[in-house]
Amino acid sequence: MANKREKIGMPDVIVSIQGLGKTYGSGLKALDNVTLEIQRGEIFALLGPNGAGKTTLISVVCGLATPSTGNVLVDGHDIVTDFRAARSQIGLVPQELATASFESVWATMKFSRGLFGRAPDPAHLEKVLRELSLWDKRAERIMHLSGGMKRRVLIAKALAHEPRILFLDEPTAGVDVELRHDMWEMVRRLRAGGVTIILTTHYIEEAEEMADRIGVINRGQLAVVEDKQVLMNKLGKKQLTLTLQQPLGRLPAELSGHPLELSDDGTTLVYTFDAQQENTGIAELLRDLDRHAIDFKDLHSSQSSLEEIFVSLVRSRP
Repeated sequence: MANKREKIGMPDVIVSIQGLGKTYGSGLKALDNVTLEIQRGEIFALLGPNGAGKTTLISVVCGLATPSTGNVLVDGHDIVTDFRAARSQIGLVPQELATASFESVWATMKFSRGLFGRAPDPAHLEKVLRELSLWDKRAERIMHLSGGMKRRVLIAKALAHEPRILFLDEPTAGVDVELRHDMWEMVRRLRAGGVTIILTTHYIEEAEEMADRIGVINRGQLAVVEDKQVLMNKLGKKQLTLTLQQPLGRLPAELSGHPLELSDDGTTLVYTFDAQQENTGIAELLRDLDRHAIDFKDLHSSQSSLEEIFVSLVRSRP
């Protein structure tokens, strides 16, 4: 199938979600007609406020919740009618920590691998544990580990059966800086090895750094799905900041036609523009400043961050 797609120039889709809906018995519509395709080997970040439907979407794709409408294919296997084959392709790192396990780290790794029908492979388990700085903890019971170490064990369990798709649901929530750094280094190595990564996160700067594509979900609906850089170019505004030679007490009325803001101390002018427009208006602005004898000693441009884009998208939804 992959060779056929390559021949006709189609992307190699590893997760296909079509018209997915989920309504709970209480009447809460958690997902509303979600359609999404994840390409093999990409890092896809799903962003959204609390209660937006991120965890519900992951739960349905991973077979932990039954969809009300629509269907999900994982590497060509239907998550409902061909559950075992679909689920064997997936590793899931849930948001909630399991804190009451009496098992040792090594025992739970062996169990997780066997659960998916994989033959014993101590060398692989050792490799995963060493990468997550857990090898020295392999004989300890999980319940005795710190919160950060328990988070590492969740990741190790998800990787025990060598999945081709890894779901990370808020993986760095409440963890220390060292673990966060180790985790993202591991994500890069996994992607380099062909593993597809799908993550939800509240640390938007991490999505901005790590993801290939971004999806924004709000109130159960996908607001946008786009290549990260295309999204930032399309929706991100650019700003030109001018540091003035002399402070201004107020913005002259003659400049009111420009999208300008004057800082509280009067020393900085900020001009907001759309970089995609053929005429940004910068040339006209500079001519008007010169005409009114407003001199500046420095200027630099900057672009909206992914966080600002995310906030604007969520606020724009009804």
